[in-house]
Amino acid sequence: MDQQDWLAGRFEENRSRLRAVAYRMLGSLSEADDAVQEAWLRLSGSDAGGIDNLPGWLTTVVARICLDILRSRSSRREEDLPDSTASTSDRGGHGLDPEQEAVMAEAVGVAALVILDRLAPAERLAFVLHDTFGLSFEEIAPIVGRSAIATRQLASRARRRVQGAASEAKADLKRQRQLTDAFLTALRGGDIEGLVTVLDPDVVVRLDQVTASGTPREIRGARNWAKAAAAFSRSVGVHDIEPALVDGSPGLVWAPRGKLRRVLRFTFAQDKIVEMDIIGDAPRLRDLDLAVFRDRSNF
Repeated sequence: MDQQDWLAGRFEENRSRLRAVAYRMLGSLSEADDAVQEAWLRLSGSDAGGIDNLPGWLTTVVARICLDILRSRSSRREEDLPDSTASTSDRGGHGLDPEQEAVMAEAVGVAALVILDRLAPAERLAFVLHDTFGLSFEEIAPIVGRSAIATRQLASRARRRVQGAASEAKADLKRQRQLTDAFLTALRGGDIEGLVTVLDPDVVVRLDQVTASGTPREIRGARNWAKAAAAFSRSVGVHDIEPALVDGSPGLVWAPRGKLRRVLRFTFAQDKIVEMDIIGDAPRLRDLDLAVFRDRSNF
């Protein structure tokens, strides 16, 4: 085995960890892959024989590449997109027990990343490397160009903001679950007024081609849709409809005899359901990230 093959093998041993580091810092799989590839190019063009700790060297290189990407992203945002935010299924925040994590992973992750995306790049880097990957502040300090004490302060500021986002997301998710539960109770009872109570007066309900099947593809207005939903509840087995996480947010699934037929995906705002997507198209159903609860008490 020649030197380059040996080096490639060592790099592959570290690839998944490096990708995780980059993804946590950038919130983008494509940018994470680019960062890892750039690290390989730098390694293959270096004098690897002089590297005593290859995993540590690679982590430092990936971190510096990510820092450059974050700084470039911040600069572009200041010039062109001052209000933009990123989203991802990456998990953020701390202090959640395993049961909470199972329910909240997506919602908290998005909220945390929105906060992270508004941090200074050095703050974000210090927080992720220390709190997620366990690097010491002494190791992180040279990467961000600060002293170890200053690096600790960067991470501390970031941690407070991320934990605040997690707490806010937890409260939001709890209320969304309550609204969804009230919606389901009203739907099962054919209760028009109960449905209207949880829907925004101008709610927009979108049905895909499979679900519409001769009916309008879009329905506007809480009472219009509530009447149609009440009629639907009298004609089908609504007790087959169960609560679920749909792409990380509370929603409903209809699976009579265990076969998934429909998914209701909600958008919440101002303590109401403001949009609803009713999905029945098989390819779209396969693309959804669903987590079904085994019983109502867990929802």
